[in-house]
Amino acid sequence: QLQLVESGGGLVQPGGSLRLSCAASGFTLDYYAIDWFRQAPGKEREGVSCITTSGTSTTYVDSVKGRFTISRDNAKNTVYLQMNSLKPEDTAVYYCAARVLRQCGLPTAYRYWGQGTQVTVSS
Repeated sequence: QLQLVESGGGLVQPGGSLRLSCAASGFTLDYYAIDWFRQAPGKEREGVSCITTSGTSTTYVDSVKGRFTISRDNAKNTVYLQMNSLKPEDTAVYYCAARVLRQCGLPTAYRYWGQGTQVTVSS
């Protein structure tokens, strides 16, 4: 089966850190720019970050700038989202998705989605 698999979520206190991973199964991830999304109960799905195929260009939603960092290791077929200084409002299920359009910052369809990983920020 061709899919993305997220991991690394969990329960963390405010101010803590987590690193999420997005690994490709059955295809090579280096052909795709990757988006991270998140969705909290009762809220709309929100685009968090994007990284291009080479990793040289990235985008972030304003609410996570300076706290989150997206990166990739194409040799490991994996994209990462390092999340620091976590806040309760970061609580959500986080998803990664492979873009049809390589350029970040433009609307696109998605070729693959992951199943999501839960991030809970609470004291």
